[in-house]
Amino acid sequence: MGALAGFWVLSLITYGYLCWGQDLDEEGSLRAQVEERPEAGTAAASQPHLIFILADDQGFRDVGYHGSEIKTPTLDKLAAEGVKLENYYVQPICTPSRSQFITGKYQIHTGLQHSIIRPTQPNCLPLDNATLPQKLKEVGYSTHMVGKWHLGFYRKDCMPTKRGFDTFFGSLLGSGDYYTHYKCDSPGVCGYDLYENDNAAWDYDNGIYSTQMYTQRVQQILASHDPTKPLFLYVAYQAVHSPLQAPGRYFEHYRSIININRRRYAAMLSCLDEAIHNVTLALKRYGFYNNSILIYSSDNGGQPTAGGSNWPLRGSKGTYWEGGIRAVGFVHSPLLKNKGTVCKELVHITDWYPTLISLAEGQIDEDIQLDGYDIWETISEGLRSPRVDILHNIDPIYTKAKNGSWAAGYGIWNTAIQSAIRVQHWKLLTGNPGYSDWVPPQAFSNLGPNRWHNERITLSTGKSIWLFNITADPYERVDLSGRYPGIVKKLLRRLSQFNKTAVPVRYPPKDPRSNPRLNGGVWGPWYKEENKKKKTNKTKAKKMQKKSKARTRKQLAARSSTKCHPSVSTG
Repeated sequence: MGALAGFWVLSLITYGYLCWGQDLDEEGSLRAQVEERPEAGTAAASQPHLIFILADDQGFRDVGYHGSEIKTPTLDKLAAEGVKLENYYVQPICTPSRSQFITGKYQIHTGLQHSIIRPTQPNCLPLDNATLPQKLKEVGYSTHMVGKWHLGFYRKDCMPTKRGFDTFFGSLLGSGDYYTHYKCDSPGVCGYDLYENDNAAWDYDNGIYSTQMYTQRVQQILASHDPTKPLFLYVAYQAVHSPLQAPGRYFEHYRSIININRRRYAAMLSCLDEAIHNVTLALKRYGFYNNSILIYSSDNGGQPTAGGSNWPLRGSKGTYWEGGIRAVGFVHSPLLKNKGTVCKELVHITDWYPTLISLAEGQIDEDIQLDGYDIWETISEGLRSPRVDILHNIDPIYTKAKNGSWAAGYGIWNTAIQSAIRVQHWKLLTGNPGYSDWVPPQAFSNLGPNRWHNERITLSTGKSIWLFNITADPYERVDLSGRYPGIVKKLLRRLSQFNKTAVPVRYPPKDPRSNPRLNGGVWGPWYKEENKKKKTNKTKAKKMQKKSKARTRKQLAARSSTKCHPSVSTG
């Protein structure tokens, strides 16, 4: 560990940080094309401009202010001048975090509690959920999305432009080539995945790296929008998700990193940091900055096999250990009352839904049961968070723990089921939480996972339940389930209460009609609405026929009843 720490310090001293104000025109800035709009002469909108930037697979350690050897001067500066969220949680994989951000609801309340939405599945975010952009449009916001959707697309009604966004430019799937925007889900099931609103964006099939291409689109949106009218901009970058690709010049500062995956990942993150620098410049240039709220978040923990690092947290992406769900996050805004602070109150990704709607002066219907809380005063003024617990998830489909049982759960809960919950300082996990090692940044080894510098842990035989005091033990090194059975029972009961409100899991089998070969070589909606209407009409016709036959039978029975039974004499 001393050697690791020494290397990180030496790396920072040797290479330094990139300059905050450096000229980055070659990455697509519009500075030379449009004159800067002076903010002083711009009438500010009463509603703030809302900019939500979501990084993909960025590890907890992978930001300069968390001690990373990767240089992120933009993120460091924005966070230092805003509010760092150091008790901030997301979900362990892509679709769940995105669904919870856009609905304010836990996975168990949307049916997306298992895995992600696969490209070939006839599945999407349920259409009966009012999305964040839809609520913002109700109060006059222009809504734009740039980047990765990953909330399903099998029907046209599932597309971003049908879920509240005025415009959409980006990808529908969870990953793909950064230059060609091409994705294979399996052999022979491949297609193009870049969209402009509801159509394939073939005009952009020109080899531009997606991080830079998305930044250019953000700049264009800001250049063309009237800053006196409220704007919601959701920027979901593809970076730093695999495949590990980056323009060559971003490797310059990381030649000392021997591990090739870590080196590529570092280059990708540096490019992302520079992109956010350009977005921030555009906000200032076009008159948005002084009345804007910029939120930055990762969607889940990093994946060590793909260069990410969550050190010193335990576990990785796809797990319910802290390394999978505790995220990099901050808020940067001139509208913050307490700038340059650290928020250690409990915050979850579902909280952005009610928080942003409240900031936008919108309304949340009383009959909508949200799982998020309005946490603006917590962030801006340092008040206590209204949140005291987080349901990380209950997944009844995930592989059951062999040694889990109702007995191990005191008759309250079947510990074979994968679940995780946080209540105040306490965190409880049951079932199979996932890969549980502590993995330091892989800067020195290029020999693969079998030769990593890591702390391996073999789960105790028969183990299916864990309890940690996260405030005292954020690295989950001391299991307290045997010492505090009363706390375990309390959290198990809370899990059981949540489970009673769960809706059925939506995880349909793949549909062969989804193959891009059948859709002009493009990933896109394949479910034909007219087929549904025909089937619906046929179903209705059959029901009407059944009802008609039933009425006829009743009428015949009534008639026969009158004819066959003689009247009874009363005298």
